[in-house]
Amino acid sequence: MKTLKVLSALLTYPSPEQVEALGEMRAVLDREALLPRREAAALGGLIDHLASGDLYDRQEAYGLLFDRTRALSLHLFEHVHGESRDRGQAMVDLIKVYEEHGYSPVTTELPDFLPLFLEYAATRPAKEAIDLIGQPAHVIAALRERLAKRSSPYAAIMEALLALAKAKPDLVALAALRAEPDPEPDDLEALDAAWEEEEVRFGPSAADACGKDGLTTRLRAARRPAPGMEVPPPVRPVITTPHSRA
Repeated sequence: MKTLKVLSALLTYPSPEQVEALGEMRAVLDREALLPRREAAALGGLIDHLASGDLYDRQEAYGLLFDRTRALSLHLFEHVHGESRDRGQAMVDLIKVYEEHGYSPVTTELPDFLPLFLEYAATRPAKEAIDLIGQPAHVIAALRERLAKRSSPYAAIMEALLALAKAKPDLVALAALRAEPDPEPDDLEALDAAWEEEEVRFGPSAADACGKDGLTTRLRAARRPAPGMEVPPPVRPVITTPHSRA
């Protein structure tokens, strides 16, 4: 699904290379035509936004939006595990998932970085890719709401992902995310409070260290049939919620 590759590229830090490729990205979206009209139009607006104005202004705006506020972090496990010890193991498991499918990202970003995750999903068969992006639907939905609140054109990417996944967010997990602090990037006092270092715990209570019982998640080994194959290869779910456990 090249559309996922485009969404990944649009969500990365603005660069001259990104601007140069915007026309090609638009062509891919038009050619695959996987998105409903409303979501496709919103993405067109984001592309127009990135193509206009000063690049340095776009870069500054990106940093203020995604790098300063924890509520808008593009690292999925930041929202799932917070600072609990489970986050480290989840990172290790996600790297193994990438490696098992021959995906070797050329980046220094952590494996749960959303653009990186989308780039990986784009390498998988369509049905599997859709399942992958649907797993963190509650995180994507929360990001969409927070971006829309700020009238950010980047909300279009989250809208597109939810439309592609056709997955209903876990309501309990989404409610927990909505209850989290959502400070503005220029509210330094609120930012300090939101980024305050949290206690790391061990044992059964470790997953609760971030105070989000409804968001206790783990990466578990599982088997999922691949399209057109009778014998399912080993595929490990990437992001799940407690409510999805058997």
